[in-house]
Amino acid sequence: MARPPKVLAIILAGGVGGRLSPLTDNRAKPVVPFGGVYRLIDFALSNCMHSGLPDVWVVEQYLPHSINDHLANGRPWDMDRTYGGLKVIPPFKGNGDKEGFAEGNADALYRQIDFIRDFAPDLVLVLSADHVYKLDYRELIDFHLERKAAVTMAVKEMPEEDVRRYGVVKTDTNGRVTDFDYKSENPISHNVTIEVFLYDAQALIDALEHLAKEGLEDFGHQLVPYLVKQGNVHAFPFTGYWRDVGTRESYWQGHQDLLDEPEELALADRAWPIVSLAAQSLPARVAPEAVVDCSLLSPGCNVKGKVRRSVLGPNVEVDEGAVVEDSVVLEHARIKPGAVVRRALVDAGIHVEAGQRLEGGDEIAVSEAGARPAMRGAGHTLSGPA
Repeated sequence: MARPPKVLAIILAGGVGGRLSPLTDNRAKPVVPFGGVYRLIDFALSNCMHSGLPDVWVVEQYLPHSINDHLANGRPWDMDRTYGGLKVIPPFKGNGDKEGFAEGNADALYRQIDFIRDFAPDLVLVLSADHVYKLDYRELIDFHLERKAAVTMAVKEMPEEDVRRYGVVKTDTNGRVTDFDYKSENPISHNVTIEVFLYDAQALIDALEHLAKEGLEDFGHQLVPYLVKQGNVHAFPFTGYWRDVGTRESYWQGHQDLLDEPEELALADRAWPIVSLAAQSLPARVAPEAVVDCSLLSPGCNVKGKVRRSVLGPNVEVDEGAVVEDSVVLEHARIKPGAVVRRALVDAGIHVEAGQRLEGGDEIAVSEAGARPAMRGAGHTLSGPA
């Protein structure tokens, strides 16, 4: 019987995440909270864990300490092993053109090319650290091997108005990718890559070395178009829930989706739970005068006001007479008496002062400051609509 392929999973966690500012001003995007008690990188890590992948690398760049604190050496995902498991790769000083800071996600891969070659995988699974979805990567691997593909990319059909933010593919009747278009104003189809790429390791190494001569940036600029032209890239159809939460609007909408309780987004599903590093807190408390409707309250919350269709992170306080509607409030924030927070994102440690209003209208209102522990209790001001 043939041996199973040796698979290396690489989670790219180095992006600045400027479109999600201010939530990313003082933390890396992969560890922005989601769903109260989770972090964005938990989805890729949990998918790897449940898929039985023994070797997972996390490539860091921007604010790596904020990621390292959360990763805890891979322990929450059963990846703290003597051999294999989780490996964290920060930027490094070395020799030649593979050192230092990457100019994009394809360049980030190129800078690890010597490590990949030494590891000698058969397949390299490349994942983003800021997408919300569940996927058994073994299904993707089987699909890839059956077609003897150089690259297999997971693809999802999306509404027309959403596709301009992504890489879009066109396929033939056999599912082979014949054309690729990256963030175009006139997309060639409604099928977008969900940034789950499975590469034949040698095909990836050869392509990166060839393209590095002219300079590498993101996948969509050189790497994927180059491989598509080689003629052996296939599209794996993904039909489950998926959302790129890299903008404030999509981050907010992802929480609204979560409140609607779609079965495919059940974070506590016993068969496929999303696993995270959990802080210890008391249970949430709802006072007799409080009104809570269709919301998620994390441990440590203390609610005395009105909360409707909102997600509250750990240790959030909503005082008597305060109103929180259609919003996401991150850990240790406080909404003081008479304050109104509506269609808004409130960052960690922010205090919305008594009587203050934070309302988004057609946009998403956001707090103006980033998450710094020293901010807790400081009563920082808030901005108007984003």
